[in-house]
Amino acid sequence: MSGRGRPYRTVRLQGFEVLVGRGDAENDRLTFEVADPDDFWLHVSGSAGSHVVIRNPDGLSELPSDVLEAAAQLAGWYSKSRHARRVEVHVCQARNVSKPRGFAPGKVLLSCWWALRVQPQRLDSDDADAETG
Repeated sequence: MSGRGRPYRTVRLQGFEVLVGRGDAENDRLTFEVADPDDFWLHVSGSAGSHVVIRNPDGLSELPSDVLEAAAQLAGWYSKSRHARRVEVHVCQARNVSKPRGFAPGKVLLSCWWALRVQPQRLDSDDADAETG
C-alpha cells in the first residue's frame, strides 16, 4: 500500500475503496474531512491504531460481510494489538463518530456502533483488488 502525502493508505476490496489512517492527526483528517457520512468507519476497541474507512458512495445500509471482515482485519493489523490472537473492532457509519472539544488527536466518541472479532492481518495481493495510493 502506498499513498505518500495523503493522510491514509488506500486498498480496494471487491470494488470498495478502503482508506487506512497513518497516525493520530491523520486519523482525524481521514475521519472528519475525507470520510462521507454514509461511509463505514472501523477502529480496534481499546487500542491505539489506525482509523479505517470503507467508502460507501451508493449509501448501502450494509456491506458484504467479507469486505467488512477484511477491513476489520486491516484495522487490527494497523493497531498496537497487531500481535493479538483476536481483536474487537468497532464499526459504525462515519456520521456516528464525533470529536468532543479538547479530545486528543485520534481520539473520538461513537454514538452508535457494533463490533466484529477478527484476527489482525495484512491483506495479501490475492485478497485485494489492485492496491492504489
